[in-house]
Amino acid sequence: MSKRCQITGKTVMSGNNVSHANNRTRRKFLPNLQITTMESDILGRKLKLRVSTSAIRTVEKHGGIDPYLIQARNCDLAKEARALKSEILAAKQS
Repeated sequence: MSKRCQITGKTVMSGNNVSHANNRTRRKFLPNLQITTMESDILGRKLKLRVSTSAIRTVEKHGGIDPYLIQARNCDLAKEARALKSEILAAKQS
């Protein structure tokens, strides 16, 4: 499984460990990913997603996965979330 948020696209970042003597060694900053189930009211089903904790907080702030994806810009969403957004918009139209 890739270390990538399925909603925001947040992924592994790299940087340096800096010692007291100012020696620098490369390191990775991993996103805090959790497997969670979110319920879509428009689609009428539960979605099992691997998302970052910050994305979970943002989705809860907006009142659920449907309102969050509808108001979010496509450039801010990951590929999986864009596909989910188009599916939600198509179901909402019909």
